[in-house]
Amino acid sequence: MPFVLVTQKEIRKLEDLKGKSLGVVRPGDLSDRLSRLLVKRFNIPDVTMRPIGGSQTERYQAMAANLVQGVVITPPLDVRAKNDGYNVTYRLIDLDLPFVYSSLHASSRSIRGRPEMVQRMVAAFGEAVQFADKNPAKTKAAMTKVMRVNNEEALNVSYNVYAKDIVDRRMIVPGQAVAESVELQRTLGLPVKRKAAELYDNAFTAHLEKSGFLKELWGAELSAPAR
Repeated sequence: MPFVLVTQKEIRKLEDLKGKSLGVVRPGDLSDRLSRLLVKRFNIPDVTMRPIGGSQTERYQAMAANLVQGVVITPPLDVRAKNDGYNVTYRLIDLDLPFVYSSLHASSRSIRGRPEMVQRMVAAFGEAVQFADKNPAKTKAAMTKVMRVNNEEALNVSYNVYAKDIVDRRMIVPGQAVAESVELQRTLGLPVKRKAAELYDNAFTAHLEKSGFLKELWGAELSAPAR
């Protein structure tokens, strides 16, 4: 996951959050769950989750105004925080949790009726992942247009995170993450009737590996961690 915790200047390590507050959108949303998970994982006492709503930029501004002492955000906003003198205290990717950040969706009807089309799309995604990894200049040019990022440092950080750090070259959907998401939605009152295992399909990515397609793309690098 690409999220990082940025904090006030006097908070240099996680333990310094004791008695402080973290800004979240609202109780139960992703920012709240990630912040609580971080606090729980490192057993930091007396940390308050303060719902302040807004976008990541707005929550960052709330931290800058000392309404809260830390917020969970994604790159390239962390570059702005660092340049403003705040601390990037923790990268949540280091929690090593299964996480679905981006995914390809298809209807059950398409999967049943047009599996070749779905397979080609999954293969195209595999090629795109490899292209981004091997062609940083062209990838950064595309990111500049899409993300509207012109700052070189912010662009480099964004590229390293989104095209390198959080990428699974095998493109496998982590079933545990899907199951946890389904259970969360049920606790929030959403009537999810289907089982988690019915909501994702790794058969197409498995075929790419079994057929040798991914090995042809990556060679020995396929087995090496992307980070």
